[in-house]
Amino acid sequence: MSSAIGRRGLLLGTAGVLGGCAMGGGGGDTDGAKGETSAANPLGVKDDAALEVVIFNGGFGEDYAKAHQEMYRQRYPKAQIKHSATQQIAETLQPRFVAGDPPDVVNNSGGSQIDFNGLVAQNALADLGELLDAPSLDDPAKKVRDTLLPGIVDVGSYDGRFLSLNYAYSAYGIWYSRKLFESRGWEYPKTWDEMINLCRTIKAAGIAPWTYPGKHSRYMSWPILAAAAKLGGPEVILAIDNLEPNAWKNPAVVAAAEAYYQLAVDGFLQPGAAGMDHVQSQTEWCRGNAAFLSCGSWLENEQKAVTPPDFRMAVAPTPSLTKSDRLPYETFRGTGSEPFIVPAKGRNVRGGLEYLRVMLSQAGASDFTRRVSSLTCVRGSSAGLSLGPGLTSVTELIEASDGGAFTWLYNSYYRKLERERVDGACAELFAKRINAAQWCDTVQKSADEFARDPAIKKYKRT
Repeated sequence: MSSAIGRRGLLLGTAGVLGGCAMGGGGGDTDGAKGETSAANPLGVKDDAALEVVIFNGGFGEDYAKAHQEMYRQRYPKAQIKHSATQQIAETLQPRFVAGDPPDVVNNSGGSQIDFNGLVAQNALADLGELLDAPSLDDPAKKVRDTLLPGIVDVGSYDGRFLSLNYAYSAYGIWYSRKLFESRGWEYPKTWDEMINLCRTIKAAGIAPWTYPGKHSRYMSWPILAAAAKLGGPEVILAIDNLEPNAWKNPAVVAAAEAYYQLAVDGFLQPGAAGMDHVQSQTEWCRGNAAFLSCGSWLENEQKAVTPPDFRMAVAPTPSLTKSDRLPYETFRGTGSEPFIVPAKGRNVRGGLEYLRVMLSQAGASDFTRRVSSLTCVRGSSAGLSLGPGLTSVTELIEASDGGAFTWLYNSYYRKLERERVDGACAELFAKRINAAQWCDTVQKSADEFARDPAIKKYKRT
């Protein structure tokens, strides 16, 4: 199976604010910030044009971006670079988009992203196709598009235009401590029966088998959907992404929801987890108070301040639900994340495209991985690096899958559906206020609402 790499949740549903306001004038003086094209300057960057970059200051921090900006400055020493970082992307930048004076590069990530559908609908984003066809910094004979992992262009494209560069590569799965497991003689379970049996053993040892962030319960929807995809095949996910009737009631989704609901019913969830946020639950896990955690591969960097030196965190695929699952056990959800955009009305669009080209160089990508313990979308950029145990396990996961990665995009297309509806339904499910069948019904009703709403732009995935 070929890789289908997606996004780790683009964009907060603020289309009502952005979509309801026409983009203003001003800014966007791209002709004024355009230089002569040449072999050394294929995108026609004006060497003294100022560049403004705004970074989401989340799990990856902002130091990696400052390093990329220094690489840009080395190429264009006359250019002044304005750097800022915030966790409030939408609150900070949405007024500037409306006013027609956005920055030149935006890392549109985090819980307060600007709604991507609103940006697309308003033609607020520069087409990155020219970047894809530009020569790479490392090999002028090779186009930038040929240096990217499979699927990155597809998942950043809307209506046939490449509008978002998902720079990081995230692998999702179930995390555990190799030290804990080896010290107890436990083996990671490859089937659901093995998972339940091991959970009984772990609980008897006085450790919570699972923890989860009850305040962000959608984290537990990820293994449910991964298990459903492996059980029923990729078409299960395609139906969900395309808002098809009864997609969330597919027998594979029901079976997966019932399996993970069993964790709550059998008392395998850490007491108090329902009131925890992601950092609190992850910290409990790092302290050895729980054995399993659902998360993405940014986990190691996000928890580096509290992870014991000998913890040896590792990630594994979701266990197979049956012996007849359509996809192999080794198959996992692999996605592009950390979306970068170049606003169409930025004052230095050419510089914005070039900044992304710098990021996509081997030097830019490997420096990112070294600093933040995350892979990038650039092929081979982690070669020769000394990786932490968590990221090493991610590379092992990718290699073992032999290209068998999948993802879903409904959380990108219709962010509120995951961030509000699925999140809320998961909170109810794992608090045992609803059962698995009711969870499927609840989410399906929400998906149907989105499907019927004419104000919501629909995307078709094939």
